Amino acid sequence: MAQLTEVRFHGRGGQGAKTAGYILAVAAAEEGWRINAFPEYGAERRGAPMKSYVRISDEPIRLRSSVKSPDVVGVLDDTLLATENVTDGMGEGAVLVVNTDQSADEIRAQLGNPNVKVFVVNATQVAMDTIGRPIPNTPMLGAMAKATDIAGVEALKHAVDQRLGGKLSQAAIEANYAALERAYEEVTS
Repeated sequence: MAQLTEVRFHGRGGQGAKTAGYILAVAAAEEGWRINAFPEYGAERRGAPMKSYVRISDEPIRLRSSVKSPDVVGVLDDTLLATENVTDGMGEGAVLVVNTDQSADEIRAQLGNPNVKVFVVNATQVAMDTIGRPIPNTPMLGAMAKATDIAGVEALKHAVDQRLGGKLSQAAIEANYAALERAYEEVTS
């Protein structure tokens, strides 16, 4: 039977959820997995809620629908906890990684879902300190690397190079590396 891991990102337009999904997919492919990644938008505007999906498997992936039962969910903006059902479809033992300045216990109490493993990191602060912009996508990937075994930090760095190398300066790429590493160290549960 195929091993399939499904990941769903919740973010707002402009926070990099789509790019995070693609970077995660490239990193998983680098580690030998089959992948599929795509975004889902409502109103295409900066700040509007959106989702990004990634499927990772050891077999070809034929599904092209949204992720309904995620094993891992990344929330790039904790204000979405009040407006979106971010834990929808998450089963027992699924991993939720939230960009927040709150503790994991505070997030658990807010969600009322005792079956998921909650991890928190202040990815926006990490991004501001390392990248100089409030784009939490690469710090969230670093936190996910620590919370799950989907992709390691080195594979994610290589994927950042592949996905962003032609778009960003080398200094910006290295700042994203620093964001990945710092969030990996700072994520808590």
